[in-house]
Parts: sequence; structure tokens; C-alpha cells
Amino acid sequence: MSEENKEETRDVVQDGVKENLKVLENIEVVMTVEVGRTEITIRDLLRLNEGSVVELDRLAGDPLDILVNNTKIAKGEIVMVGERFGVRFGEIVDPEKRVESI
Repeated sequence: MSEENKEETRDVVQDGVKENLKVLENIEVVMTVEVGRTEITIRDLLRLNEGSVVELDRLAGDPLDILVNNTKIAKGEIVMVGERFGVRFGEIVDPEKRVESI
């Protein structure tokens, strides 16, 4: 195969990949920012009321987990965007490790 044919084939494949990615761009996913976790008994859960405090497994200032469809994709921190909360992405999980966790 000549270099020119190889280049044409490569261009066709890249165009096909781009077209497939365009189809995926409109799929909605759920993004979750996890502050922390804890395990409690149902008895303790039923005793919670307004003003109760539950200790989580994270220290103040620790990065938060950012998940998409329950798969961790990054760590980040909470920021204020005007009157709303936002999340600033920090350490991104390696794509190969993300695929392993699915």
C-alpha cells in the first residue's frame, strides 16, 4: 500500500472515530461529588434529627472524589461560583484504571 493510500485510509478512520464521538456527546451521565462515607446502624440512622452530626471517613481539606455513573474519574475541591457551589478538578484518574473499575 502506498503512503498516499495509507494516509487516505487513516483520514477515513479518523473521520469515522470523530463521527462516533459526536453521537456519544449527547449521552447524559450522572456526575457525583462525594464528600465522604460512614457506616452506621439502622438504630443510629433512625435517631438522626435536625442538627445531628455524622462523622465521615475524610479529614477536612482532603480532596473529594468525583464520580461519573459511580466510576471515580478524578479528585477535586469545592469552590464557590457566585452563589452556587462548584467543583475544581484536580488529579484525574488514568483512563486505563477507570476502565478496569467498570
